[in-house]
Amino acid sequence: MSSPSVLTPLIERVPALAAPCRMHRSVYAIEAAVIDWTRRTGLRVDRRASCHRLAARAFAEFDAGSAALFAQWLTWLFHLDDQVDEECQPYPRLFDGNGAHPLEAAFADLWKITSAAMSDDWRLRFATNLQRHADACRTEAGNRAGARVPSIEEYPLLRRGTAGPYLFDLVEPCLGVEVPPELHADEPWQALVESCADVAAWCNDVASLAKERGDAHNFVVVAAHELGLSPSQAMDWVLDRIVERCADMRAAARRLPLETLPPKTARDVSKVACAYLTSPRAHLDWITETERYT
Repeated sequence: MSSPSVLTPLIERVPALAAPCRMHRSVYAIEAAVIDWTRRTGLRVDRRASCHRLAARAFAEFDAGSAALFAQWLTWLFHLDDQVDEECQPYPRLFDGNGAHPLEAAFADLWKITSAAMSDDWRLRFATNLQRHADACRTEAGNRAGARVPSIEEYPLLRRGTAGPYLFDLVEPCLGVEVPPELHADEPWQALVESCADVAAWCNDVASLAKERGDAHNFVVVAAHELGLSPSQAMDWVLDRIVERCADMRAAARRLPLETLPPKTARDVSKVACAYLTSPRAHLDWITETERYT
């Protein structure tokens, strides 16, 4: 059984994942926008990843521009991840300020569009999470160089970092809204973001297990190593943790203090929260169809 297909039972185990995501009616226009942007910024066009289809599902209820912008960021992240795999420590070489590398030029292009209408608080949050990504990638590279397997306790936080935590910040500019800083700092919102990030990252781990054979930075590998489980037992253990985190995500959303916010702010926050809650099924559908893990 292929790794992506192992995720299929989640649809039966998690009620919120039962219904498939609707595909955006402008999915082909979104794809064209991504291809045009990729070529314009000098990145390699990678149709196998199908980033536009993930964004078209996650933003199916919003305008095509929102989905296209998020798909462009996903494309950038996947190119960066591939660079990490090839060079282990890409950040010092990519972001040296001269704009020579296509990834740096593409980032500058996206940043100009994305940050224009956002507050300084949001920009600082994004920059902080971009640094978290860089730090986590370097930690992962150090572990690989030393043949070190992360512990079960440290892996979730490390994985949130390597998965690109700024992706969750990008939902706001894509939707043209902003979550108030005081709400973003509260425990319910942080619990929502972290549980959503864990579900996506751990599903990726299951899907990519066969492709990344030999890499210890996978929750299935970590569980097998520390708990003494067989590969199939470790896979089941991780699936159980994903089910638990899906429940945590719904519980966190119910605890958001929307009734204490001004009506417009409450609507804006609800849009972002709904996008988060939609993402696991959108991600699951994408994993089963993308060629990135084959």
